[in-house]
Formats: sequence, C-alpha cells, structure tokens
Amino acid sequence: MHTVIASVLCKLGDFKYTTKKHIVMKTTNINKVLIALDYDPSAKKVAEVGFTFANAMHAEIVLIHVVVDLVAYSLTYLNLGPMQLDSVTELRDASEQFLQKTKLHLGNENIQTVVREGDFATCILDTIKEMDIDVIVMGSHSRKWLENILLGSVTADVLEHTTIPMFIVPTKKGDKD
Repeated sequence: MHTVIASVLCKLGDFKYTTKKHIVMKTTNINKVLIALDYDPSAKKVAEVGFTFANAMHAEIVLIHVVVDLVAYSLTYLNLGPMQLDSVTELRDASEQFLQKTKLHLGNENIQTVVREGDFATCILDTIKEMDIDVIVMGSHSRKWLENILLGSVTADVLEHTTIPMFIVPTKKGDKD
C-alpha cells in the first residue's frame, strides 16, 4: 500500500475546485516509470517531479523524447521557424544529448533513455507496451485553445489510449523550475 498526496478535481454542482488529499492506494508494485520530455523549458520540472515520484515508489526510471518531422518539430516546440539541421539523425543525436543532460541533472546513472521517431502519442504508447511500463509521467502545457485544436494535445491523446496510470504535471508557459 502506498500513501499518495494528490490534487483531486472535484465538482459540486457547477462549482469545480481542486483539493489536496491523502489517498491510500492499494496497487500492484510500481516497478518502472516512463517520464516523457520535450524541449519546452518546463521539461526540467516534469523530469524532477517524475524522478521524485519514481524514487518514492523505488521504481526504475526511463526518460523518453520523441522526434517528429523536422519542420513540424521546430515550429511546434522550439518556436524557431524551420530548423537548419541536415537530418533526423542530427535531431536524434541532439535529443539523446538532451536526455543524457537531464539524467546527469537528476543524478542517477541507472536512468534509461529512449529516443523514438514518429508521432508523439503513438511512440509513447508503443514504448509503454515494449518496456512494460507501470506509470507514465507527462507535463500538460498550458496552450491557447486554438493551438489545442490545431496541434492536438499529446497528453490528452496518451490519456485517451493508455491502460496504465498517468501522473500529469501541470506546467504553465514560462515554468522553468
């Protein structure tokens, strides 16, 4: 049994509120946690929260970063305009360096890293199955409603299709810590 402090969204009539509660979870063991990261500055916060959660559960940690088409990736996440990288291989290498730097920041050499190519949600869901992941940790970016309509929400897509628990770290634009 694990005692977890969780933010719970409650609804009373038309009134919605969030409250922190101590919840005793009767669960199977959580042995492996997947932490999904992108290049957003809030990824550091997501990594740290996920790392703390996994350590509390004495679980193995896997960091994942997904590489999609270069132009869409640079426009969506880096706000740089089209990137000047010659190939997906260069982006894969940069992504692996990003995960290694995050691993070093977290201070645990036993953390596994995975870089995948393709659709964000599909790659994350495939990795969950392939690596026998018990919990996924993701950030939820605060985007404008139009961006959500046009770009979709990776977290929402994963949540809709996963069969394992998700730990969602709320992030706001400008969150760096």
